[in-house]
Amino acid sequence: VHEQYGGEVQFVGIAGRDDVGAVNDFIAAYDVGGFTHAFDEDGSVWAAFGVTSQPTFAYVSADGSVDVQFGRQGEENLAERLDALVDAAAA
Repeated sequence: VHEQYGGEVQFVGIAGRDDVGAVNDFIAAYDVGGFTHAFDEDGSVWAAFGVTSQPTFAYVSADGSVDVQFGRQGEENLAERLDALVDAAAA
């Protein structure tokens, strides 16, 4: 999905409550190094978004509104959500 939308949507992975080595291992194992990653060592970013489990997706629109979705999203659902964000930003 990042390959398809990376030019239109900013992707950020927020890893937390683990050590940096484990985070880097995850990035390499799942081949997600093509976008920005941040390390939320104390969990404050997760707390701000209400993240209680992984995976969690926070869709932030151009107007700053946030929609947090818990659990796997699936490629089709991600594409639909990202299409909506791109369309809203273009409007």
